[in-house]
Amino acid sequence: MPGGSGTGGALVIVGTPIGNLGDLAPRAVEVLGAVDAICCEDTRRTGRLLQHAGIAKPRLIVVNEHTEVAQTAHVVKLLDAGQRVAVVSDGGMPGISDPGERLVRAAVDAGHVVEVVPGPSAAIAGLVVSGLPAGRFVFEGFLPRKGSARGERLAAVASEHRTVVLYEAPHRVARTLTDLVGVCGGDRPVVVAREITKLHEEVWRGDLAGAAAWATDREPPGEIVLVLAGAPAPPEADDDAIRAAVVAALGEGLSVRDAATSVATALGVSRRRTYNIAVEVL
Repeated sequence: MPGGSGTGGALVIVGTPIGNLGDLAPRAVEVLGAVDAICCEDTRRTGRLLQHAGIAKPRLIVVNEHTEVAQTAHVVKLLDAGQRVAVVSDGGMPGISDPGERLVRAAVDAGHVVEVVPGPSAAIAGLVVSGLPAGRFVFEGFLPRKGSARGERLAAVASEHRTVVLYEAPHRVARTLTDLVGVCGGDRPVVVAREITKLHEEVWRGDLAGAAAWATDREPPGEIVLVLAGAPAPPEADDDAIRAAVVAALGEGLSVRDAATSVATALGVSRRRTYNIAVEVL
C-alpha cells in the first residue's frame, strides 16, 4: 500500500492509462483493489479498466466537470469516516485538465492525507516525444473556445519563450493551429501528437503553417497534444544601444546607479554591464 503520514481516511490520486491498458501500473492495481470507493468521470470507462485489472468493482462515485462541486463535500465525509477513496480520470493524472484538483484541495483543508500513485500523462508524453526543448516548459491545457479570453491566451502563448504544451479536441485542432499561425507566424516549430500509446499513434513534426494545412485536410481522430516551440529570444542590445539609453537616463537627472538599474531592466541586460557603460559615459 502507498505510504502516508496520517491515519484513518486518505484520498489517493491514481494515474491511469491514456490509451494503452498495458500502462496500468501494478501499484495502481493494488490501490484500486483495496480502496473503499473510487471517484471517476465515467463509470463505464472505469468499469472496463477495473475489469481489465481483475478488480471487483468497488463503490464508484461520479466526479466529473458537472458533479465535482456537489460531490466534494460527500467525499470529505467519507474521509472523515476513515475511508480510503481513490480518484481516477478517464485517462492520465486527475487534476490535469480533468477533475480532481478541487477534491485534493478539500481533503487538504480538512486535514486528511493525500497520496499519489503516479501514472501516464499525455502532456508529458507529448513533450518528450516532440524533440523540442523540455528543460523549461509551460502547460496551457485547452485554450478557451472563443471571445476575448481566447485572444488573450493566444497572445500569451505567442510571446512565451518556453516550450508550450496544449491539448485540443480533433474537431477544433485545425482552427487552433490556424489561430496560432496568426499570432506566432507560420514558421514556428510545432509537433502534433495524437492517439499517444494507442495502436494508431501518430506524431507530426514541422512548422505551424504546415500543421494547419495538414489538419485542414483531415480531422485526425483521437485527443491531440500540441507541442509548440517557444518564442525566439529577442536579440540582446549592443553597447551602442545601451550607451544611448544610459545617456538619456542620465540626462533625466538619474544617478549612475539608478540609470544603470533602469536601463538594465528596460533592455533585459545585466546591471553590471549597464553600470560599467554608465561609468565610461561620465
